[in-house]
Amino acid sequence: MRSRQVVVVGYDDAELLDIACVTTALAMANAIGSARTEYRTRVASPGGRPIACGTGLTLQSQQSLQRLTGPLDTLVVSGGRGHVRAAADPLIVGHVRRLARESRRVASVCTGASVLAAAGLLDGRRATTHWRFANDLAARHPEVTVDPAPIYIRDGAVSTSAGITSALDLTLAFIEEDHGAELARSVARDLVTYLQRPGNQAQMSMFTAAPPPDHGLVRRVVDHIGAHLDGDLTTDALADVGGVSVRHLTRLFLTHLGRTPGRFVRDARAEAAAHLVATTSLPMPSVAARCGFGTAETLRQAFTSRYGVPPSHYRAARTGKPR
Repeated sequence: MRSRQVVVVGYDDAELLDIACVTTALAMANAIGSARTEYRTRVASPGGRPIACGTGLTLQSQQSLQRLTGPLDTLVVSGGRGHVRAAADPLIVGHVRRLARESRRVASVCTGASVLAAAGLLDGRRATTHWRFANDLAARHPEVTVDPAPIYIRDGAVSTSAGITSALDLTLAFIEEDHGAELARSVARDLVTYLQRPGNQAQMSMFTAAPPPDHGLVRRVVDHIGAHLDGDLTTDALADVGGVSVRHLTRLFLTHLGRTPGRFVRDARAEAAAHLVATTSLPMPSVAARCGFGTAETLRQAFTSRYGVPPSHYRAARTGKPR
């Protein structure tokens, strides 16, 4: 079996969750996927030393940054409290710059964007980082167009993601790019994120606002919606899934989710469509079909109602490609 070589770079005071979001999602893709190519993920640090994470825990490195060589499939630089020191360290910056030339794609998590910027890898690109540090990144690197709003930005072969758990959304996007949407959805469901958030969406996704864990019926219906967006999701059909009446299901959704089943389905489909519009080149009729809208016109109306612009404008704004 062939493997995709993935390296996550850590340093003292790196954020453990920045690293774990990437490594766990890729390991889960290996475990539940049937692709002929799997991810071989390693954590690298200066000198191969253990990483004293900002949370107080110590993470064992698997590779010396200095001895690491390509070619690599993906190079990811983590963020954390130590990002300023890391970005000022010529050893870290120099080896990240060197390895980027030997990698198919390069990414950062959270304040790891500081290291990419110091290495010149974000020059002339749009990039994001944790909203709290966006102004500082822009001031230090005026050659970078810093946008603090999106969850992640993919500009050519270089991607940057916002605060901490947005690494999970970006990694799910990588899995979808490499192995298809079905595996990405399966990993997201196993991680209980349901669906990855579109990169250009703001920090919170409806799919992360899960119903109370003690209400199994609502959770079961929401899981069904996320896994069958292109299916029959009428309130009658969802009531059958839950084994309750339409009136009772509606009352449960209003109590636990603050919206009717019909509104929840429309929002879920629009958000999934935003992800496909922003991260793929699928034609609008295909996006509409995959997300359960039926026609491109129905998609356009629902999308405009939720996001204020038609999907073609949304795609152009996020990808830089003409409508």
